[in-house]
Amino acid sequence: MDIDEDIRDSSTPEAPATKISRQQILTLISMASINFSSMICYSILGPFFPNEAKKKGVSQAMIGLIFGIYALCTLVGSLILGKYIVQIGAKFMIVAGLFISSGSTVLFGFLDQVSDGTVFIVLCFITRDISFSQGFMEIFTGLGLILGPPLGGWLYQSFGYEIPFVFTGCLLFATVPLNLWILPSFDAVPSQNSFLRLCTRIKILLICFVVFTLSSGIGFLDATLSIFAIEKLNLSAGSVGLLMIGLSLPYGAASPIFGVISDKYPSIRKWMMVVGGMATAVSFCFLGPLPVFHIRSQLWLTVLMLIVVGFSLCLTCIPTFAEMITCAHENGFEEGLSTLGLVSGLFSAVWSAGMFFGPTIGGYITQALNFEWSAGVQGALAFFAALLQVIYFTIEDIQKKSQKANRTDVSSSQGEKSPLLPKTDHLTVDVR
Repeated sequence: MDIDEDIRDSSTPEAPATKISRQQILTLISMASINFSSMICYSILGPFFPNEAKKKGVSQAMIGLIFGIYALCTLVGSLILGKYIVQIGAKFMIVAGLFISSGSTVLFGFLDQVSDGTVFIVLCFITRDISFSQGFMEIFTGLGLILGPPLGGWLYQSFGYEIPFVFTGCLLFATVPLNLWILPSFDAVPSQNSFLRLCTRIKILLICFVVFTLSSGIGFLDATLSIFAIEKLNLSAGSVGLLMIGLSLPYGAASPIFGVISDKYPSIRKWMMVVGGMATAVSFCFLGPLPVFHIRSQLWLTVLMLIVVGFSLCLTCIPTFAEMITCAHENGFEEGLSTLGLVSGLFSAVWSAGMFFGPTIGGYITQALNFEWSAGVQGALAFFAALLQVIYFTIEDIQKKSQKANRTDVSSSQGEKSPLLPKTDHLTVDVR
């Protein structure tokens, strides 16, 4: 793999603007309902589940693994289903995923009836395993992330452990008939390309690592922040839900802004990822903060750093998928559902790998050391990803300038060698 091959001429004619059809609007509404309901189902656990599991004798490392098993199953499902999305059918995947996910969410709500810690852990793994079907869907939506933690914390404090899961499971199930009615059937030709070919591009691998660090940070906070806030900051489960808004609200608010900037100025996408990664690294180091700074954990500092994390994660995440799609098209992948399925599957798989690594390894480090050092590890990962991007994009820019200069030199040399007068074989003079 050579960087020279990764910097092919990416200038492609812009497609003319087209009016959004009624079917497209309905599809967007359908996807919005899925994103909203699925993210609420995912994010309600943060404020109270880790502490509830701890009461049953579950260690911090095992709590992280319970959060991570969901992502591990999503990783496997994404790679398989992303490859065969055309053969299986996108609509069937979405509807089946919604149906199974809603059922497993409701079942998760009855685990508090289990008194034995070992049985509790096993059942947690089983019900989170079933949730791999959510990997069929896009899992990013700011609104679901914003409402999930405070809603989960309030329902838990007001009605107990079961109600948050029953409510959100039913909410997710309610989207099944909506999507059966709205979603069209997608027809496409199966792609001959593979994940292996997609991963031969250095730029794709680099963006994948960036995505990995993003999801790792989010997964880490899901599994560890609530216990840290309850024990170190003396917050209740409901207050922890409000605390988590400090992360999700900036992410949701900044998403449309950074999305517009990314679409309007595609040339700065790479530097958006770099700046976002650096900001994420700094904010994670001060989230605890790291013991080397000799700063005491304080609520205002935690809230401030969560806000910075929310903005920086959004700044980094927004350009990633578009850059992967663009890179795939530039390297011969056809435009259509097949390539979209491959890229989406790879993106989701890498995201899920990070969501497994973050809570699992982060939970283990938190148990062995503390939250402060574990957050610092997440910051180091984000910094390393940003550093690799700076090196790659700097080399890429230098090579582009060199290639442009070479083309200019060739053009000028050809111009200097061309004769001033056209060449003629015979000079004839008419002397009439």
